[in-house]
Amino acid sequence: MIARNQGQEMASLDKENSVSRKGWSFAALARLRGYGAFWLKALSQPTIDLTLRTDAGQRTRIVESPGLSLPRDELDALIAQLRIVAAKTLPAESLTYGVFSGEPERLKRAIITLISDEETGRPIAFNALSVMDVMLDGEPVAVTHLGLVMVDPDVRGQGLSWVLYGLTALVLFARDGLRPKWISNVTQVPAVVGMVSDTFSDVYPSPLPGSRRSFAHLQLARSIMARHRTVFGVGREAGFDETRFVIADAYTGGSDALKKTFEAAPKHRDAIYNEFCARELDYGRGDDVLQIGRIDLAGARRYLLREVPSGSLPALLAASAMLALQRLVLPVIYWLDDSRAFGTLRPRAPLEAREERDAR
Repeated sequence: MIARNQGQEMASLDKENSVSRKGWSFAALARLRGYGAFWLKALSQPTIDLTLRTDAGQRTRIVESPGLSLPRDELDALIAQLRIVAAKTLPAESLTYGVFSGEPERLKRAIITLISDEETGRPIAFNALSVMDVMLDGEPVAVTHLGLVMVDPDVRGQGLSWVLYGLTALVLFARDGLRPKWISNVTQVPAVVGMVSDTFSDVYPSPLPGSRRSFAHLQLARSIMARHRTVFGVGREAGFDETRFVIADAYTGGSDALKKTFEAAPKHRDAIYNEFCARELDYGRGDDVLQIGRIDLAGARRYLLREVPSGSLPALLAASAMLALQRLVLPVIYWLDDSRAFGTLRPRAPLEAREERDAR
């Protein structure tokens, strides 16, 4: 009788474990399908408007060029959500640059990443990236500025930075055929300086060994400071040190409310970044550092392995795919696509231009 009861109990436990395993499998499969649909839309839409469950109880929406892609009522609703988050951090109407400037052009060039509470729909954090047209080696290129990030104080410390700083850059990188893209960042916060240095490639300035200012960095910095100060709220009177990439007295162009003391600025877990900012920036005057780098396959891999929560199955699959692309597939894709430049490869001239050249 005891043996029979034990056998029944074991059978019951086996059944429960089987049901539990099936439930986990179905949940994982459903989540994987959701990520698959997200990336399919990201790679196929002309302008991105995507929603994804990025963590338990949180949904993230990424909207590209909302000033062009959204109807007026939806655009107003989106800006109102951003203001809800901003109002939890700063005095009302204290920001007057970027997406809060009221200028239509800012919203046409913006990419909004908005995190909301899944149950209530309450906005809790956002990042407003901007795409800037600059010149490099006499050719126009696009630089993605990492933009204004704001987080509701009630949810700080909950690991939102991987979404706010990296996810959208990764989506744009994938949508553009995994071609390296230039990024820029203006900040006085050591935690952000460290995040950018750790995540992206060829970042200058950075306290990491091997960081150097190339002529490309200098060209991009000059073009950004000459044409795009309003993107990050820096006035015309602010000076720029071309050697250290430090913007002196930066908080005079609508971003005054964001100025911090060194003590109040969030610190990085690695003291090297805190020491770098304390040494290079005059917080009393209100200095910022302009960082310029690139997102490429190496940076995307670092982001997936270091920043994205390690328990995420889609993240591990994506990391594997990145490695496979880097080793096997990517050179073939670049070689076959003769419509766009990559490195030393140049796009083939249109048929009309080739015929005109041959006729000479």
